[in-house]
Order: sequence, then C-alpha cells, then structure tokens
Amino acid sequence: MLRARLLDRQAQRESAARTYARSIPVAPVAAAGAEVTGADGRTYLDCLSGAGTLALGHNHPDVIAALQQVIGSGAPLHALDMITPQKDAFSEELLKRLPGTLREDAKLHFCSPAGTDAVEAALKLARNATGRQGVFAFTGAYHGMTLGASSVSGPGRMRRGSAAFGPAEAQPVTRLPFPYGYRCPFGVGAEQAGELSARLMESYITDPSSGVGKPAAVILEVVQGEGGVVPGPDAWLREVRRITAEHGVLLIIDEVQTGVGRTGDFWACERAGVTPDILVTSKAVGGGLPLALIAYRPDLDTWQPGDHTGTFRGNTLAMVAGEVTLRTIAEQQLAEHAAKLGERIRAGLRELAAEHPQIAEVRGRGLMIGAELVDPAAEPDALGSRPGDPAFARALQQACLDRGLILELGGRGDTVLRLLPPLVLTDEQADAVLDRLAGAFAAVTAERAA
Repeated sequence: MLRARLLDRQAQRESAARTYARSIPVAPVAAAGAEVTGADGRTYLDCLSGAGTLALGHNHPDVIAALQQVIGSGAPLHALDMITPQKDAFSEELLKRLPGTLREDAKLHFCSPAGTDAVEAALKLARNATGRQGVFAFTGAYHGMTLGASSVSGPGRMRRGSAAFGPAEAQPVTRLPFPYGYRCPFGVGAEQAGELSARLMESYITDPSSGVGKPAAVILEVVQGEGGVVPGPDAWLREVRRITAEHGVLLIIDEVQTGVGRTGDFWACERAGVTPDILVTSKAVGGGLPLALIAYRPDLDTWQPGDHTGTFRGNTLAMVAGEVTLRTIAEQQLAEHAAKLGERIRAGLRELAAEHPQIAEVRGRGLMIGAELVDPAAEPDALGSRPGDPAFARALQQACLDRGLILELGGRGDTVLRLLPPLVLTDEQADAVLDRLAGAFAAVTAERAA
C-alpha cells in the first residue's frame, strides 16, 4: 500500500523530532478547502489546516490562479529584501488591515519564513530600541522553537537546550501567571486571575526591591494556542496595555496563530481594543506559503542595516498568496463567519459535554476551539480542577482519525482537543465535524467501559 510505504520511508529518513507524522499518520496526496485525501484513498475533514496556516483552506482557487499567473509572468521568485511589485502589493494590503494605530503607519520587517524567527526579531528590536534586556512572558506560552523564542515559551520540553538554561543575564525572562480559568494559578477564575497577574506585573516594575529589573518588553498571546486554546480576558489585556504604556515597556503581541481572522476578529487583540507596539505574524499571513514578519511603531525603527537578516525574507509566491488571502478574508467577512461558526461548534461540544463528563471545559474564540479532557473519576484538586487524561485524549484523536477527522491535541499533557479548521468551513462541514466527534466519544467511552 502506498500509504504504508511512504510512512515507512519517512520513519527511516526523517528525525525523531517528527510530530504530526506520528499522531496523524496520513499521507496526503490531494486537498481542497477543508478536505484532504490520503494515499489510502480516504477523504478527511481537516480541522488542523496546517496548524492554522491555511485560512482559506487547501488550494483556494483565487490563490492558485494568482500563483499560476505570477509563475508564468517571469517575475523573480527570489529577491532577498529588494522590492518587487508583488511585495509592494502585499505590504499595502497588510498595512491597511493592521490594528489600531499600526494601520497604514507601521514599519514592516520581513523575517526568515517561520513565526519563530519573527519572534526573535521582535525580541531583538525591543532590546535594541529600549536598551534593556529583560522580557516578561507568561506561563503556558508558546512562541517558537529557536533559542530566543523558546526561552519565552512555557513548557520545559520546548526549552530544552535553549538559552533559557544559560546564564540569567544572557536571556533574562520573568514569567507571570497567564489567566487560565480552568487551571487557575490563583484559584479565583480567569477574570480575577488577570487582575492579580497584571498587579504582580506592575509591582515587579515599580517596586525597587522586587529583584526584577524594568524589562524591554512584555510578550503574550491573546489566546494561547499550543497552551490549550486559553483566551486571556479582555480586561486583563487592556490592563497589560495600560501598564506597559505608562512605564515605557514595549508590548509584543504574538498573532502567529490568532491573526488573520482566526478568532473572529482580523487580529485577536482588536476585540479588547488593544494595539501592540510590535505585532508578530506568520502562518495564515502567507496564504499557505512560508512568510513571517513583524509590524511595529515607526519610532522603534532603530536598527542598522543587517541587524536582523536572512536569505529567505519574502518569497514572491508567498507575497502573492498572502495578498490574495488578506483581501479575501476582509472582503468576504470570513472573520465574522469564523465567529458565528465557532460558536456553533462550541455549542455542539457543550452538548457533548453533558453526555461525556470527560469534557471539563469548552472554550475558544472564532474557529480556534478547545475542549479540556479530564478523568471524571479522579478527585479534583483544591481548586476544583480534575487531572487531565492523556490516554483518553490520544484514543479520542485516533477514533476521530478513524472516522475521517483530522485534529490536534495541545495544552498540559496534550489533554486539550484542538480544532483549527479553515475559515471557509461550511455549516454542513461543521455539522459533520460534530457528528464525527460524537461518534468518536461514544466509541472510546464504550471501549473503556467494556
């Protein structure tokens, strides 16, 4: 069988760091919209969509047509950081979609084609512009796997071998509690946890005996993705913005996964009315092709030529795909569609939770959806949270795959079921997702009871 041969050769040739290839042993050979066909001839509903990269789904006809046109035009496909008409068109489209005061006036810096390098650029820019080294980051965060980006991420497995384990003065990172409602670090719920976390942040900055120096920046995700689809309260985000603005600390918002319509707003920070000093974007901004950049206040542009560089800083094809994607999402109001359809899916998951106590909480924004899976027979902790059930989560993911549904796990111990379907998912497909989830829950529950 072709699928088996492909997977076997991949296992022989590729590193032990493979992730999706292990948990989702599908060998895709064709795809369109929210559907993927594997080498085994089966068709799957894709609720992973390239970890949120494929906002318009697979092979969107407008993106394909634009790519075919530029490939046949003789345009340079690689131009380092030189300007091309395609790059100019992308930049213009992006600038008019940016949040708040960044719109139209931001400086753009194109990075190597992965979000983690854009995080590196943001950290470097903040330190360069302020002359300070410290960074405040949050528990549960995920900002990438390169040394600087992993040092501001939360999980230990993401920081193994990173600069986070070097001398404190090399990468001075101070962690603050993220307001995670279900597993609240303060035991008071997300809203009050946000108040306390922000108060702690301001105390660190203003108390001369805190032992924490004034940082260059605060970096955060409005909704933690890999951390388990955990939304930060709007009031918390506004308070973080107030504190950073009043004390001259730069606010970096990582919109790599949340941006470009995913959460029901074009940028997740817009719901709270917050504009960062530096916005990090990748994934969907390239229309399915590798592209990463930062957008920031013009007065922060203190770099010298070559201070952050790389060979692949803006592939022409990614610029073309990205420009079409940004325009299509705005013109077709796909962020609004994501908000409505996401609530419909969450409502369906809450109905499932009434039948399956393994679902402790359903949460998310737009088409960024999570369901926390626990052992309902286990004793809750002092805060009322039950322990996660990794074995149940893995069995559920496999049962979903058996029923033609591709999805991801995340959160503590990979016990959060994550749905990241493309923004073009239809109502009918959403119903099919819920039906397949219901079948998977029934099957795994019955197998455990047997």
